Amino acid sequence: MRYHLKEYLRRGPQNAKEFFNHRHSSLRNVIERTFGVLKKCFPIIANGTEPHYDVDTMTKIVLACCILHNFLRRVDNDESLLEEIDNELLQEDVQPSTTHAREHDYGLGCHIRDTIANEMWQDYVNN
Repeated sequence: MRYHLKEYLRRGPQNAKEFFNHRHSSLRNVIERTFGVLKKCFPIIANGTEPHYDVDTMTKIVLACCILHNFLRRVDNDESLLEEIDNELLQEDVQPSTTHAREHDYGLGCHIRDTIANEMWQDYVNN
């Protein structure tokens, strides 16, 4: 589920779960947008099959692409690529994951999420 900013700002979060879900959704949107831009600019990231690099090398490649992208944005701040990525993300259907986690892992994940959500909510309410 995507949390729409206008709706969220109008009424604000009502509880810890809503607050966490909005923050989580916002972060996911930033990550999807970032990788969408990087894939368009740097085909080495978009190609998921060949050549295959280990995780450490791929991490370095992504970091180098981020640095190059930020440098290029300072030289030529072309917003058309960002608009193209935003349009593609809006057209995507978000499908729930079909992977079934083991019951113990699922319970642990829920506990961690709820703990984080409650801490975030307390910080929000207190400030």
